[in-house]
Order: sequence, then structure tokens, then C-alpha cells
Amino acid sequence: MTQPIYAIGDIHGYVDELHQALDRIAADGGADAQIVFTGDYTDRGPDSAAVIRTLAEGVSAGRNWIVLRGNHDRMFCNFVADGTVHDHNIRSGRSWLHPNLGGVATLASYGVDVDPDAPVGSIAAAARAAVPAHHVTFLRDRPLYHVAGDLLFVHAGIRPGVALGHQSEDDMVWIREPFLTYDRPFPWLVVHGHTALERPRHFGNRVDIDGGAGFGRPLLPVVFEGRSCWTLGPAGHSRLLPDRG
Repeated sequence: MTQPIYAIGDIHGYVDELHQALDRIAADGGADAQIVFTGDYTDRGPDSAAVIRTLAEGVSAGRNWIVLRGNHDRMFCNFVADGTVHDHNIRSGRSWLHPNLGGVATLASYGVDVDPDAPVGSIAAAARAAVPAHHVTFLRDRPLYHVAGDLLFVHAGIRPGVALGHQSEDDMVWIREPFLTYDRPFPWLVVHGHTALERPRHFGNRVDIDGGAGFGRPLLPVVFEGRSCWTLGPAGHSRLLPDRG
């Protein structure tokens, strides 16, 4: 029997949803169940600090967890490190401190209240004083992808036609097109988040597990046994079948 792998998509600061998902996985697969987290632990929700703390403590304790890095995690690290508020992948030009991106909520979880009229440099200095250095180090040390048999876990996706070893970090944490509309097989079933849906969906060559927790929807784990997969809800397993509609 194939050992199941559990996957958790974008958490976005909702620590209560994270603990519910972890409890559900433990009840289904035991305390040693393998879990892959596909990134975006920060921003939008009320307690990014607690989410990072939970993940860092789990990894430090030797839990069977693979914790990947997402684009929001990268933006958070860059802001704390040097006050960078703009990522060149954001076409709108919005800064990390814009309400739609959620950086202000992340800073609030560390006790930093952002005055919208304050210079960015002073906000960044307050962030550096409040955010534990090991939180930033933890996020920066996260891998960009994880391969397990026929499964490739990554935050946003991959660029079609490019070998895995030549994929860029920008694509792996930010890509949407041409990845989302690519309908040919990849070498693996690609498991990703980043593009929020109403619930996880299977598209044949990829499974998007970002069910929109960052927008107030439930954080729904997905269970993989080889290429077969199920969502893990309060009522148990629900099969995810390919749906290109």
C-alpha cells in the first residue's frame, strides 16, 4: 500500500484553520503522517506569526513535514530584511503594504501597527525589531519544490517545457500563465497553491490545493496515494477526479 502524503495549501495567517487541518490529518493518518505545505504562510489573515512559529517548531521537532516557500513568504522576508515593498512580479505595482496583499496584517501579528503616513524605512525598522530573526531565516531556508514519486509539490507551478533544474524561483513562486492553461502531461502530477479557488480542484495534469483560506474559506487538506487524491473534510475523504471544465 502506498504511504499517503497529505498536502496543505496557502494558509495566509489563519492559524486556527492550520490547527484544525493538522488535527484532521493526525486523526486520519496518525501523528507521523507526512505533510507537504506548499507555501504562503503569511499575509491577509490575523496571525501569520503563530503560523510561522507552528511550522518552525514542527520542523525543529523532527516532524515529517516538508515546508515549501511561497511568494508572500518571500515578500515578507524581503521587507523585514531591507524594506523592499515592491516585487517586480506584481503587475499592478501595489506594494506589500497594500491591503490586497496583506503585509499590514502580518506586521500586526508581530505587534507592529503601521501608520500609513509613516516612511517605509521606519516601518521596516520596527519590523526588524519585532520579528524574530529565526522566523525570517526559517522562511528563507525553505525549499522551492519537493518531488515524491509521481508528485511534484511547488507553490505556484512550473514553466512548461523547462527542465526542473532550470526552473526559475520567480516562476515557482509566482507563475500563473502559461502554467494554468497548459493541458498536456507533465512528468509528474503537479500539486500547487497560489491561485485561489473555491476549493481544491484536479485539472488532470495538476491539482490546485489553494481553496482560498486567505479569503476566509476553510483550509482543506488533500490526501495523495500515488496520483490518486482526496480532500479531507470534516466528514472524511472526498475523491478528487480530473475536471477540466
